Amino acid sequence: MLAPCELAAKAAISQLAREAEPPPTPPPGDSHRAARTVPEEPRRPIGKHHDATGSDPATAAAGAAGARPRRAVLPSSQRHPVRLHGAHPEHLPHRAAPHHRGHLGGVHGAGHPPPTALAGLPQLRELHLSSNHLAALPEAVLRPVPTLRVLDLTENLLADLPAGLFAGTNHLQHLVLRGNRLRVLRPAWFRHLPRLQWLDVAANTLAELPPEVFLPLRSLRSLDLSRNRLASLPPGALAGLRALQRLDLEGNGLGTLPPAAFAPAPALRFLFLQDNALQVLPAGIFVPLRHLRVLDLARNHLRALELPPRPPGPVLDLDISGNPWACECPLLALLQRVAPRLSAARDTLCATPPRHQGQEVAAVSQAGDTGCEPKGDRQRPPDP
Repeated sequence: MLAPCELAAKAAISQLAREAEPPPTPPPGDSHRAARTVPEEPRRPIGKHHDATGSDPATAAAGAAGARPRRAVLPSSQRHPVRLHGAHPEHLPHRAAPHHRGHLGGVHGAGHPPPTALAGLPQLRELHLSSNHLAALPEAVLRPVPTLRVLDLTENLLADLPAGLFAGTNHLQHLVLRGNRLRVLRPAWFRHLPRLQWLDVAANTLAELPPEVFLPLRSLRSLDLSRNRLASLPPGALAGLRALQRLDLEGNGLGTLPPAAFAPAPALRFLFLQDNALQVLPAGIFVPLRHLRVLDLARNHLRALELPPRPPGPVLDLDISGNPWACECPLLALLQRVAPRLSAARDTLCATPPRHQGQEVAAVSQAGDTGCEPKGDRQRPPDP
């Protein structure tokens, strides 16, 4: 039977999934979207309920559900990360001592760092340049760091990037461009990133995606496009992403999706489509997603839903709250058949028909609807 789940925090399902692998480092003051920030390279997992800085509710929720912890510990030796964050940047290594921390002048607040800013750091593995008012980057700035694995450019002023910026960083695994002013993604950026696993371009001003822009990213596992201005996706937008496990399209104003939107990404496990303007989902759009564990459709304009039969395995965590559902026989039968866990049941209400208006979808589905019984199954009155 369907078991609706009333959660104390609305975003528990979304938050749990975003805390799954790869393990991210949370930004200050942003617990709801903590798992979207760039992770550090792991040495060993932290305990279920504690990360490297202590415990918090988000980490505890992930641990209780068996998800991997949000943070991991960076190995020592020659892998010290370089961090320049906000008004108090940490120092970079000196040229003469590249495994220790030194000073790099003229980066914070400069807007345009010099092309030689990273000279003398050939073994650099992590570079964190968040909140530094960077408005542009020289095309050659990353050439001195060919072993770079992590690049975090969160919350800068970048409206574009040079076409060849990543030409010499083919070992890059985690790239975070969140919170900039990017208007377009250029295919040239990704041609030299076959090992990239984590790409975060959330909270920019992207209005469209070039077709097959992610085609070279055959190792990508997490793609965050949330809080942009994408009104639609072009056919083949996810082409090449066969390893993709997590896709976040929250808060884009999406009004429609191509029928085969997710077919190029059959490994998807976490799919976030909440806070868009979807009215109708194409028939069979979720059929290729046999490994889907979390589907968030909250706060769209959906009235009907179609889900394919699920293979044996974990039940589907499904959030359909905040939609004007038509609680007719097809929807009720689907929920009984699939038996997902419904989050935020109090906001998952029937808009129609009048006899169910304002009732919780889960409660109506559990109770059944006598009007939905097949005619052949109805009990005939006894013969006189």
